[in-house]
Amino acid sequence: MRKTYIFGHKKPDSDSVMSAIGLSYLKNVLGNNTEARVLGSLNKETKYALKHFDIKEPKYLNDVKLQLKDVNYHKDFLIKDTESIYDGYQYMLKEGLTGLPVVKENNEFVGLITIKDLSHAMVNGNFRDLYTSYQNLLNVLCGEEVLKFDDEIVGQILAATYKSTTFMESVKLENDTVLIVGDRHSIIEYAVNSSVKLVILSGSAFIKDEHLEIARRNKVNIIRTPYDSYHISRLMALTNYIKTMIRSYNPTKFEDTEYVDTVLEINNKLKHTNYPIVNKNNKCLGLLRLTDLNEKDPKKVILVDHNEKLQSVDGIDEADILEIIDHHNLGSITTTSPINFRNMAVGSTCTIVYTLFKEYKVEIPKNIAGALLSGILSDTLILKSPTATKKDIQAVLDLSNIAGVNYEEYGLEMLKAGTSLDGMSAEDVLYNDFKLYTISDKTFAIGQFFTMNFDDIKKDMDKYLEMLDKVSEANNYSLTALYVTDIIKHGSYVLFNTKGQDIMNIAYESNNIEQGHFIANCVSRKKHVVPLIMGIFDN
Repeated sequence: MRKTYIFGHKKPDSDSVMSAIGLSYLKNVLGNNTEARVLGSLNKETKYALKHFDIKEPKYLNDVKLQLKDVNYHKDFLIKDTESIYDGYQYMLKEGLTGLPVVKENNEFVGLITIKDLSHAMVNGNFRDLYTSYQNLLNVLCGEEVLKFDDEIVGQILAATYKSTTFMESVKLENDTVLIVGDRHSIIEYAVNSSVKLVILSGSAFIKDEHLEIARRNKVNIIRTPYDSYHISRLMALTNYIKTMIRSYNPTKFEDTEYVDTVLEINNKLKHTNYPIVNKNNKCLGLLRLTDLNEKDPKKVILVDHNEKLQSVDGIDEADILEIIDHHNLGSITTTSPINFRNMAVGSTCTIVYTLFKEYKVEIPKNIAGALLSGILSDTLILKSPTATKKDIQAVLDLSNIAGVNYEEYGLEMLKAGTSLDGMSAEDVLYNDFKLYTISDKTFAIGQFFTMNFDDIKKDMDKYLEMLDKVSEANNYSLTALYVTDIIKHGSYVLFNTKGQDIMNIAYESNNIEQGHFIANCVSRKKHVVPLIMGIFDN
């Protein structure tokens, strides 16, 4: 069963991380194969919560773009370099393909052969030299082992077509001669006495015992085949190792982690039909035909705590979204087929995940209860946010009991851990909890940071304002605002980019709202900020 990734938005907060962890645990108990991932660095608050409940940090997920490993290419379609040319041709014929990767014994990629290469070898190749194995000769010639002394046969092919006396008088046999001969005992005797490399007996020819004895003494390899000499001569070149016909030892190849769109871009220039697929160690995994790109198996994902395309992982359009669990307004993500979409008007996605545990009657372990509790306390400001509902309160009471903590004491410690500015730049503060929104073809960005001492930010106000202007200009945001929320004062200080002045004036009914203005009772981005700003853009 292929793994399904569960993740929150690009700037992970405690609710998105913990809901992914909790949902992944539930799904796996129910028989699925899932893994929680994150799309960015974890903030101090989330790290504190994970450490407190001894939960490993989820791995980072860079993107869900289609890669070659998501394509049904011809996996394990390859041939060892010591197989025969004939076997390679039959392999391609059977699979209906025009190319074949060649590998060493350990599957290290060597080169690529194609039907064109085979045609070239058959028309312009060397039909005299033989470089193959005894076994290849047996296989291709439907041969019978008579005498075998060498696993590998290297020599010059010769057919005994002259009159016997003429042949023995005019043709000198060497120890690398590979002789094709029929039921001609004088020539066979001449050959074994000359210690040739190999005698191929055509037409199932008989060999005398005394000649066999000489052959044993001189270590002459002998093969008997039912084919006539003409047929054998036609097949001999095909018994050679397939590596002897490789014309391209460095063809264009791709690692299985390469993105499909990159492959298509390169192919637009090269116009090739076949591409070998390898891993990072150059071990061959198979062959990609260009038409294989139509048979895709996209990555399977479940989204939590968001349903906005801009907030999600790169390549989300190329993924197979199975499910969305969220507590925000409906966003821009669309799917090609119906999915399970659980959207509830509660203060935290973790509350929805808690509800799912109850619906499926699955027991919640202590550490998972702690994770879900942390997400709810974070998003509802220890149930003080106006977004907190009766469902959130019930979930907190139940989860804190399972986790064995006083939710108010633990919640305050967790939020304190996340409000420290030690070692944080202005960009770190903005992107600590940062979300993008699009409406009427315009994009605005809202960052939120919780602190109990706004003076630490106020003293560096110019640095923050310069940073907000740079972010807006670089990304063409119509507004970039940072809400610094003081959970004790139950309000937020707001900073914004210079060009966003008019929007903020309208939002807060001011002729010239000042930077760092305190907005009482503004603690929820979802309820107090985003609807207000969206309404302005919408009008």
